[in-house]
Amino acid sequence: MPPGVLLDTGPLIAYLSARDAYHDWAAEQFVALDLPFITCEPVLTEACFIAARNGVSPARVLDVVASGAMQIGLQVQDEVSVLQTLMLRYANVPMSLADASMVRLAEMTGLPICTLDSDFAIYRTRRGRALDLITPRGSRSLHEP
Repeated sequence: MPPGVLLDTGPLIAYLSARDAYHDWAAEQFVALDLPFITCEPVLTEACFIAARNGVSPARVLDVVASGAMQIGLQVQDEVSVLQTLMLRYANVPMSLADASMVRLAEMTGLPICTLDSDFAIYRTRRGRALDLITPRGSRSLHEP
């Protein structure tokens, strides 16, 4: 397994927002886990939207990328058919493009996903393997209001 951790939207937002209930946990992960984090552009898009909605400058999301703490590990264009298959398989959840991209990254790298989204406990790789997750106890789904 290569060094690193896959970073989902929830921990990124929690890290950037001191008011977030998971801020302290996320800040600990940014110190304790192997850098750089690996993510995807759909996660960055989702994070920018949620940051703005929460009163945090979306530019702070890109600051994390610019600092070298996070790298882009997947090009959506190169993985369209796999992402479509995943999204169709989990249409009842429903699975977002960001979630599908993170599952695909986990398949490609074998790395754990640092997330607050409980949906990742449902998702499986194409071979049926459960995902390796880094979550705080009592994590919440980003799909809940």
